[in-house]
Amino acid sequence: MAKSVNKVILLGNVGKDPEIKSTPSGVVVATFSIATSERFKDKTGNWQDRTEWHNLVAYQRTAEIIRDYVKKGSKLYVEGRLQTSSWDDKTTGQKKYRTEIIVGDLSLLSGRGEGEGGAGGGNYSRSNTASFDQSAPAQDYSQATEITDDDIPF
Repeated sequence: MAKSVNKVILLGNVGKDPEIKSTPSGVVVATFSIATSERFKDKTGNWQDRTEWHNLVAYQRTAEIIRDYVKKGSKLYVEGRLQTSSWDDKTTGQKKYRTEIIVGDLSLLSGRGEGEGGAGGGNYSRSNTASFDQSAPAQDYSQATEITDDDIPF
C-alpha cells in the first residue's frame, strides 16, 4: 500500500468553553472549536480577514487537561488527524457527515489571565505521561512579524 498522511496543525483561539462528557466506560471526551484567521489582499488591494472554524475532539488525559485549563479565548497549538463520521438524519433520512480533528498533541499558549482563557503554557499529548511545566513561559505566536509581498525577493 502507498504511504499516506493524515495530519492537521492548527494555531488558533477557542470559540467557547469546551464541552466535557464521559462515555459509559468512563473515557473523558472533550469537544470544542478553534478559530483560525487568514489575512489576504482582495482584488482591489485591500486587506481582508477570513476566519475558519474547526471542530475538535480530544480523549482521555488530553480531554482532562482541556477540561481543567482551556476556556473560551484560550490560544492553542494543536496537532491531530481528520476523521469524518456519517449517520442518517432521523427526520429526513438523509445521510449527514461531520469532519472533526482528533487531537493528538496540544500546547496551551495563553498566559494566566490572558483573555478569558487564563491557561498556563504547557505541552500535552494523548499519552498519560504528558508533562505540564507551569514555570515555563508560554509562547505567544500572535506577535510574530507578518511577511508581506514586499518581503519576498522574487
